[in-house]
Amino acid sequence: MKVLVTGCGGLIGYETVRFYLENGAEVLGIDNNMRRYFFGEGGDTTGNIKFLLSLKKKFRNLEIDIRDREKVSDVFKENGPFDLVVHTAAQPSHDWAKKEPFVDFDVNAVGTLNLLEAFRVHSSGGVFVFTSTNKVYGDKPNYVEMIELEKRYEYAEKQVLAGVSTNGISEKMSIDDSTHSLFGASKAAADITAQEYGRYFGLKVGVFRGGCLTGPQHSAVELHGYLAYVIDCAVNGKKYTVFGYKGKQVRDQIHSSDVVAAINEFFKNPGKGVVYNLGGCKGNSVSILETIDILKKDFGLTLNYVYDDQNRIGDHVCYYSDMSKFKKDYPEWKLKKSLHDIIEEIVKIKKGKTR
Repeated sequence: MKVLVTGCGGLIGYETVRFYLENGAEVLGIDNNMRRYFFGEGGDTTGNIKFLLSLKKKFRNLEIDIRDREKVSDVFKENGPFDLVVHTAAQPSHDWAKKEPFVDFDVNAVGTLNLLEAFRVHSSGGVFVFTSTNKVYGDKPNYVEMIELEKRYEYAEKQVLAGVSTNGISEKMSIDDSTHSLFGASKAAADITAQEYGRYFGLKVGVFRGGCLTGPQHSAVELHGYLAYVIDCAVNGKKYTVFGYKGKQVRDQIHSSDVVAAINEFFKNPGKGVVYNLGGCKGNSVSILETIDILKKDFGLTLNYVYDDQNRIGDHVCYYSDMSKFKKDYPEWKLKKSLHDIIEEIVKIKKGKTR
Protein backbone atom coordinates (compact mmCIF):
# COMPACT_ATOMS: atom_id res chain seq x y z
CA MET A 1 0.00 0.00 0.00
CA LYS A 2 1.29 3.45 -0.96
CA VAL A 3 0.29 6.57 0.96
CA LEU A 4 1.10 10.22 0.24
CA VAL A 5 0.82 12.70 3.11
CA THR A 6 1.25 16.43 2.60
CA GLY A 7 2.22 18.48 5.62
CA CYS A 8 3.67 15.35 7.17
CA GLY A 9 5.51 17.30 9.87
CA GLY A 10 2.33 18.93 11.12
CA LEU A 11 -0.06 17.57 13.71
CA ILE A 12 -2.42 15.51 11.55
CA GLY A 13 0.18 14.71 8.89
CA TYR A 14 2.57 13.34 11.50
CA GLU A 15 -0.14 11.22 13.12
CA THR A 16 -1.23 9.93 9.71
CA VAL A 17 2.30 8.90 8.74
CA ARG A 18 2.83 7.05 12.02
CA PHE A 19 -0.48 5.22 11.73
CA TYR A 20 0.11 3.93 8.22
CA LEU A 21 3.77 3.08 8.84
CA GLU A 22 2.71 1.00 11.83
CA ASN A 23 0.25 -0.76 9.53
CA GLY A 24 2.96 -1.69 7.04
CA ALA A 25 2.38 0.95 4.37
CA GLU A 26 4.98 2.72 2.28
CA VAL A 27 4.56 6.43 3.06
CA LEU A 28 5.84 9.41 1.11
CA GLY A 29 5.68 12.81 2.79
CA ILE A 30 5.66 16.31 1.37
CA ASP A 31 6.75 19.00 3.82
CA ASN A 32 9.05 21.97 3.24
CA ASN A 33 8.61 23.30 6.81
CA MET A 34 6.72 26.36 5.60
CA ARG A 35 5.04 26.44 8.99
CA ARG A 36 8.29 27.96 10.29
CA TYR A 37 7.91 30.73 7.69
CA PHE A 38 4.37 31.36 8.89
CA PHE A 39 4.99 31.27 12.64
CA GLY A 40 8.72 31.42 13.33
CA GLU A 41 10.66 28.99 15.48
CA GLY A 42 7.58 27.92 17.44
CA GLY A 43 6.04 26.54 14.26
CA ASP A 44 9.10 24.54 13.20
CA THR A 45 8.18 20.95 12.29
CA THR A 46 11.72 19.68 11.73
CA GLY A 47 11.71 17.61 14.91
CA ASN A 48 8.61 15.69 13.89
CA ILE A 49 10.03 14.81 10.48
CA LYS A 50 13.37 13.74 11.97
CA PHE A 51 11.53 11.45 14.37
CA LEU A 52 9.54 9.85 11.54
CA LEU A 53 12.76 9.23 9.62
CA SER A 54 14.36 7.73 12.74
CA LEU A 55 11.71 4.99 12.84
CA LYS A 56 13.60 3.27 10.00
CA LYS A 57 10.41 2.29 8.24
CA LYS A 58 9.27 2.88 4.66
CA PHE A 59 9.11 6.67 4.89
CA ARG A 60 10.66 9.46 2.85
CA ASN A 61 10.00 13.19 2.88
CA LEU A 62 10.22 15.52 -0.12
CA GLU A 63 10.88 19.16 0.67
CA ILE A 64 8.85 20.56 -2.19
CA ASP A 65 6.33 23.38 -2.30
CA ILE A 66 2.77 22.34 -3.18
CA ARG A 67 2.40 25.64 -5.08
CA ASP A 68 4.85 24.27 -7.65
CA ARG A 69 2.46 22.55 -10.07
CA GLU A 70 5.13 20.79 -12.11
CA LYS A 71 6.91 19.33 -9.09
CA VAL A 72 3.63 18.15 -7.57
CA SER A 73 2.77 16.40 -10.83
CA ASP A 74 6.23 14.80 -10.92
CA VAL A 75 5.73 13.40 -7.40
CA PHE A 76 2.66 11.51 -8.62
CA LYS A 77 4.24 10.43 -11.90
CA GLU A 78 7.47 9.20 -10.35
CA ASN A 79 6.17 7.68 -7.10
CA GLY A 80 2.55 6.70 -7.68
CA PRO A 81 -0.01 5.54 -8.14
CA PHE A 82 -1.04 6.12 -4.54
CA ASP A 83 -3.74 4.15 -2.77
CA LEU A 84 -4.36 7.06 -0.41
CA VAL A 85 -3.52 10.76 -0.44
CA VAL A 86 -4.05 12.69 2.79
CA HIS A 87 -3.70 16.43 2.20
CA THR A 88 -3.05 18.32 5.42
CA ALA A 89 -0.55 20.97 4.24
CA ALA A 90 -1.93 24.47 4.66
CA GLN A 91 -1.52 28.01 5.87
CA PRO A 92 -3.77 27.53 8.93
CA SER A 93 -4.23 30.95 10.55
CA HIS A 94 -6.89 33.54 9.71
CA ASP A 95 -4.82 36.22 11.50
CA TRP A 96 -1.72 35.44 9.40
CA ALA A 97 -3.60 35.34 6.08
CA LYS A 98 -4.27 39.08 6.03
CA LYS A 99 -0.51 39.76 6.06
CA GLU A 100 0.21 37.85 2.85
CA PRO A 101 -3.08 37.06 1.11
CA PHE A 102 -1.46 35.82 -2.11
CA VAL A 103 0.67 33.31 -0.20
CA ASP A 104 -2.33 32.18 1.82
CA PHE A 105 -4.51 31.63 -1.24
CA ASP A 106 -1.77 30.02 -3.31
CA VAL A 107 -0.92 27.53 -0.56
CA ASN A 108 -4.48 26.70 0.47
CA ALA A 109 -6.47 26.91 -2.76
CA VAL A 110 -3.96 26.61 -5.62
CA GLY A 111 -1.85 24.01 -3.80
CA THR A 112 -4.95 21.89 -3.25
CA LEU A 113 -5.92 22.20 -6.92
CA ASN A 114 -2.41 21.13 -7.95
CA LEU A 115 -2.68 18.00 -5.81
CA LEU A 116 -6.20 17.13 -6.93
CA GLU A 117 -5.33 17.41 -10.61
CA ALA A 118 -2.17 15.33 -10.19
CA PHE A 119 -4.27 12.78 -8.31
CA ARG A 120 -6.89 12.73 -11.09
CA VAL A 121 -4.31 12.20 -13.80
CA HIS A 122 -1.97 9.76 -12.05
CA SER A 123 -3.79 8.11 -9.11
CA SER A 124 -7.48 8.21 -10.00
CA GLY A 125 -8.08 4.74 -8.56
CA GLY A 126 -7.04 5.85 -5.08
CA VAL A 127 -8.67 7.84 -2.28
CA PHE A 128 -8.07 11.54 -1.62
CA VAL A 129 -8.75 13.06 1.81
CA PHE A 130 -8.70 16.83 2.26
CA THR A 131 -8.52 18.31 5.75
CA SER A 132 -10.69 21.40 5.50
CA THR A 133 -11.81 23.61 8.40
CA ASN A 134 -14.91 24.82 10.19
CA LYS A 135 -13.85 28.32 9.13
CA VAL A 136 -15.55 27.62 5.78
CA TYR A 137 -18.75 28.51 7.64
CA GLY A 138 -17.31 31.95 8.35
CA ASP A 139 -18.86 33.66 11.34
CA LYS A 140 -22.28 32.21 10.48
CA PRO A 141 -22.24 30.14 13.71
CA ASN A 142 -22.17 33.44 15.64
CA TYR A 143 -25.69 34.25 14.43
CA VAL A 144 -27.35 31.26 16.06
CA GLU A 145 -29.32 31.55 19.28
CA MET A 146 -27.03 31.15 22.31
CA ILE A 147 -27.26 31.32 26.04
CA GLU A 148 -24.52 32.81 28.21
CA LEU A 149 -23.51 30.77 31.24
CA GLU A 150 -21.05 31.66 33.98
CA LYS A 151 -17.99 30.44 32.10
CA ARG A 152 -19.13 29.55 28.59
CA TYR A 153 -21.63 30.08 25.81
CA GLU A 154 -24.01 27.32 24.71
CA TYR A 155 -26.46 26.79 21.86
CA ALA A 156 -30.07 27.43 22.79
CA GLU A 157 -32.61 24.69 22.14
CA LYS A 158 -34.68 26.71 19.64
CA GLN A 159 -32.84 27.88 16.51
CA VAL A 160 -33.61 30.14 13.56
CA LEU A 161 -30.77 28.90 11.34
CA ALA A 162 -30.40 25.54 9.62
CA GLY A 163 -27.46 23.37 10.56
CA VAL A 164 -27.38 23.97 14.31
CA SER A 165 -28.86 22.21 17.35
CA THR A 166 -27.82 21.41 20.87
CA ASN A 167 -25.69 18.67 19.27
CA GLY A 168 -23.57 21.31 17.52
CA ILE A 169 -22.98 22.58 13.99
CA SER A 170 -23.80 20.20 11.14
CA GLU A 171 -22.89 20.20 7.44
CA LYS A 172 -26.23 21.90 6.70
CA MET A 173 -24.86 25.19 8.04
CA SER A 174 -24.60 27.70 5.18
CA ILE A 175 -21.19 28.99 4.11
CA ASP A 176 -22.78 32.11 2.53
CA ASP A 177 -23.48 35.62 3.84
CA SER A 178 -20.79 35.59 6.49
CA THR A 179 -17.32 36.94 7.23
CA HIS A 180 -14.76 34.19 6.73
CA SER A 181 -11.37 35.93 7.01
CA LEU A 182 -9.07 35.47 4.02
CA PHE A 183 -7.96 32.13 5.46
CA GLY A 184 -11.55 30.94 5.61
CA ALA A 185 -12.08 32.06 2.02
CA SER A 186 -9.00 30.25 0.69
CA LYS A 187 -9.94 27.06 2.54
CA ALA A 188 -13.54 27.32 1.29
CA ALA A 189 -12.22 27.55 -2.28
CA ALA A 190 -10.13 24.41 -1.70
CA ASP A 191 -13.04 22.68 0.04
CA ILE A 192 -15.44 23.25 -2.88
CA THR A 193 -12.77 22.30 -5.43
CA ALA A 194 -12.16 19.01 -3.62
CA GLN A 195 -15.89 18.29 -3.58
CA GLU A 196 -16.05 19.02 -7.30
CA TYR A 197 -13.24 16.62 -8.14
CA GLY A 198 -15.24 13.96 -6.34
CA ARG A 199 -18.63 14.77 -7.84
CA TYR A 200 -17.70 15.95 -11.34
CA PHE A 201 -14.94 13.44 -12.06
CA GLY A 202 -16.36 10.62 -9.94
CA LEU A 203 -13.25 10.36 -7.79
CA LYS A 204 -13.13 9.03 -4.25
CA VAL A 205 -12.66 12.29 -2.37
CA GLY A 206 -13.55 13.08 1.23
CA VAL A 207 -13.61 16.55 2.81
CA PHE A 208 -13.28 16.81 6.58
CA ARG A 209 -14.18 20.17 8.13
CA GLY A 210 -12.20 20.11 11.34
CA GLY A 211 -12.91 21.96 14.56
CA CYS A 212 -9.95 22.19 16.94
CA LEU A 213 -7.66 19.31 15.98
CA THR A 214 -5.08 18.89 18.68
CA GLY A 215 -2.54 16.57 20.24
CA PRO A 216 0.91 16.35 21.80
CA GLN A 217 2.89 16.86 18.58
CA HIS A 218 1.18 20.15 17.73
CA SER A 219 3.74 22.87 16.92
CA ALA A 220 1.28 25.35 18.39
CA VAL A 221 1.67 29.13 18.41
CA GLU A 222 -0.52 32.08 19.41
CA LEU A 223 -2.07 32.31 15.94
CA HIS A 224 -2.87 28.61 15.61
CA GLY A 225 -3.30 25.62 17.90
CA TYR A 226 -5.23 26.98 20.88
CA LEU A 227 -5.19 24.12 23.36
CA ALA A 228 -1.57 23.05 22.96
CA TYR A 229 -0.48 26.70 23.02
CA VAL A 230 -2.39 27.63 26.18
CA ILE A 231 -0.99 24.55 27.93
CA ASP A 232 2.52 25.46 26.80
CA CYS A 233 2.02 28.95 28.27
CA ALA A 234 0.79 27.49 31.57
CA VAL A 235 3.63 24.97 31.86
CA ASN A 236 6.39 27.41 30.89
CA GLY A 237 5.12 30.58 32.53
CA LYS A 238 4.43 32.47 29.31
CA LYS A 239 1.84 35.23 29.19
CA TYR A 240 -1.36 34.32 27.32
CA THR A 241 -3.79 36.78 25.76
CA VAL A 242 -7.53 36.07 25.74
CA PHE A 243 -9.09 37.82 22.75
CA GLY A 244 -12.68 38.90 23.35
CA TYR A 245 -15.96 37.15 24.21
CA LYS A 246 -15.14 37.39 27.95
CA GLY A 247 -13.04 34.23 27.63
CA LYS A 248 -16.27 32.25 27.31
CA GLN A 249 -15.70 31.22 23.68
CA VAL A 250 -16.12 27.48 23.21
CA ARG A 251 -14.29 25.00 20.97
CA ASP A 252 -14.50 21.22 20.64
CA GLN A 253 -11.21 19.35 20.88
CA ILE A 254 -10.40 16.16 19.00
CA HIS A 255 -7.16 14.22 19.37
CA SER A 256 -5.09 13.69 16.24
CA SER A 257 -5.32 9.90 16.65
CA ASP A 258 -9.13 10.07 16.52
CA VAL A 259 -8.86 12.22 13.39
CA VAL A 260 -6.67 9.62 11.67
CA ALA A 261 -9.02 6.85 12.74
CA ALA A 262 -11.85 8.73 11.00
CA ILE A 263 -9.73 9.17 7.87
CA ASN A 264 -8.98 5.45 7.84
CA GLU A 265 -12.68 4.57 8.12
CA PHE A 266 -13.35 6.74 5.09
CA PHE A 267 -10.46 5.12 3.23
CA LYS A 268 -11.97 1.68 3.76
CA ASN A 269 -15.36 2.76 2.36
CA PRO A 270 -14.95 6.06 0.50
CA GLY A 271 -17.57 8.35 -0.95
CA LYS A 272 -17.21 10.77 -3.86
CA GLY A 273 -17.01 14.43 -2.92
CA VAL A 274 -18.54 13.82 0.50
CA VAL A 275 -18.29 16.44 3.28
CA TYR A 276 -18.09 15.66 6.99
CA ASN A 277 -17.72 17.84 10.06
CA LEU A 278 -15.00 16.52 12.34
CA GLY A 279 -14.41 17.47 15.96
CA GLY A 280 -14.64 16.54 19.59
CA CYS A 281 -18.40 17.23 19.64
CA LYS A 282 -20.21 18.63 22.67
CA GLY A 283 -18.60 16.17 25.10
CA ASN A 284 -15.11 17.46 24.31
CA SER A 285 -16.03 21.14 24.13
CA VAL A 286 -14.41 23.65 26.47
CA SER A 287 -14.19 27.42 26.90
CA ILE A 288 -11.02 29.35 27.67
CA LEU A 289 -12.18 30.06 31.22
CA GLU A 290 -12.98 26.38 31.71
CA THR A 291 -9.55 25.44 30.34
CA ILE A 292 -7.89 27.73 32.86
CA ASP A 293 -9.88 26.09 35.67
CA ILE A 294 -9.02 22.55 34.52
CA LEU A 295 -5.31 23.35 34.34
CA LYS A 296 -5.40 24.79 37.86
CA LYS A 297 -7.62 22.17 39.51
CA ASP A 298 -6.37 18.98 37.84
CA PHE A 299 -2.74 19.80 37.04
CA GLY A 300 -1.72 22.55 39.45
CA LEU A 301 -0.93 24.93 36.60
CA THR A 302 -1.70 28.65 36.87
CA LEU A 303 -2.04 30.52 33.58
CA ASN A 304 -0.67 34.05 33.48
CA TYR A 305 -3.09 35.77 31.14
CA VAL A 306 -4.36 39.19 30.10
CA TYR A 307 -7.64 40.07 28.46
CA ASP A 308 -8.06 41.99 25.19
CA ASP A 309 -11.66 43.02 24.56
CA GLN A 310 -11.17 42.91 20.77
CA ASN A 311 -12.05 39.48 19.40
CA ARG A 312 -10.41 38.19 16.24
CA ILE A 313 -12.27 38.97 13.01
CA GLY A 314 -14.52 36.08 12.01
CA ASP A 315 -13.76 34.18 15.21
CA HIS A 316 -16.46 31.89 16.54
CA VAL A 317 -18.20 32.60 19.82
CA CYS A 318 -19.21 28.97 20.24
CA TYR A 319 -18.40 26.05 17.97
CA TYR A 320 -18.64 22.34 18.42
CA SER A 321 -19.23 19.74 15.74
CA ASP A 322 -22.33 17.70 15.13
CA MET A 323 -20.85 14.48 13.71
CA SER A 324 -24.15 12.65 13.28
CA LYS A 325 -23.64 12.31 9.53
CA PHE A 326 -20.20 10.70 9.83
CA LYS A 327 -21.26 8.45 12.70
CA LYS A 328 -24.22 7.22 10.66
CA ASP A 329 -22.03 6.44 7.63
CA TYR A 330 -19.19 4.94 9.71
CA PRO A 331 -20.70 3.44 12.88
CA GLU A 332 -17.47 1.60 13.77
CA TRP A 333 -15.72 4.91 14.51
CA LYS A 334 -15.77 6.09 18.12
CA LEU A 335 -14.18 9.08 19.83
CA LYS A 336 -11.58 7.46 22.11
CA LYS A 337 -9.74 10.41 23.67
CA SER A 338 -11.64 12.49 26.23
CA LEU A 339 -10.91 16.17 26.82
CA HIS A 340 -9.09 15.28 30.05
CA ASP A 341 -7.03 12.62 28.25
CA ILE A 342 -5.98 15.17 25.66
CA ILE A 343 -4.99 17.83 28.19
CA GLU A 344 -3.09 15.33 30.35
CA GLU A 345 -1.10 14.07 27.36
CA ILE A 346 -0.17 17.57 26.21
CA VAL A 347 0.84 18.61 29.74
CA LYS A 348 3.24 15.64 29.92
CA ILE A 349 4.75 16.54 26.57
CA LYS A 350 5.21 20.20 27.51
CA LYS A 351 6.88 19.14 30.74
CA GLY A 352 9.26 16.97 28.71
CA LYS A 353 8.19 13.68 30.30
CA THR A 354 7.39 11.87 27.06
CA ARG A 355 7.35 12.36 23.32
